[in-house]
Amino acid sequence: MNNVLQDRVILIAGAAGGLGKEAAIACAVAGATVVLLGRKVAPLNRVYDAIKAVGPEPILYPLDLEGASPDDYDQLAQAVEGEFGKLDGLLHCAAEFKALTPLQHTDPADFARAIHVDLTARWWLTQACLPLLFKSDAGAAVFVVDDPMRTSGAYWGAYGIAQAGQAAMISILQAELGSSGPRISGLQLGPMRTNLRAKAYQLNADAKARSATDYAPLCVEMLTPAAGTWRGTIRKAED
Repeated sequence: MNNVLQDRVILIAGAAGGLGKEAAIACAVAGATVVLLGRKVAPLNRVYDAIKAVGPEPILYPLDLEGASPDDYDQLAQAVEGEFGKLDGLLHCAAEFKALTPLQHTDPADFARAIHVDLTARWWLTQACLPLLFKSDAGAAVFVVDDPMRTSGAYWGAYGIAQAGQAAMISILQAELGSSGPRISGLQLGPMRTNLRAKAYQLNADAKARSATDYAPLCVEMLTPAAGTWRGTIRKAED
């Protein structure tokens, strides 16, 4: 996949997390200039150093998705436009999940936080970036989502509800944008060893989980113009 993202600008939300970091590095290896969006500066700096060693110098943009307002996302979009004039790809990797908990016993603040980070904030960021994605010859917003068959079961709470909401949002938004606008897609990966997954599964019960590094090339592929067939739909890793 060498240079498949050459001269393209990719914004990755949750760039300091397990998948976000590996996807950011893979995008840079593929030639992209990556905008690293994340909550904490120190982890972003480590991703910055890793990327600078293998690809174009990335851009750091620290932002807490939980506390950010629509105006904050607009400022981010303005900064990207001022620097690059466009945005070719947006990859949503940031996620919030505290623990498997019965809905009736879920703390209201935890519920609101998960809905916001896993759904509302993803939409606010996408909405702010849409004008820039329109300026690309093949703009794409890709939402990394979880398996709805699994997360619609007991105890997944607000996280599971947000997954269902994202599936609807992907379909609705693409229907509104049509075939000539930016591509809106979901990417459903298989079991993956991340801090989020460790909150739901014991290590000895999760032997089939793979490293985030294994899924990074698929993230790159979904951000290329060649992935245009995945429009308004969710791609599963095994597809």
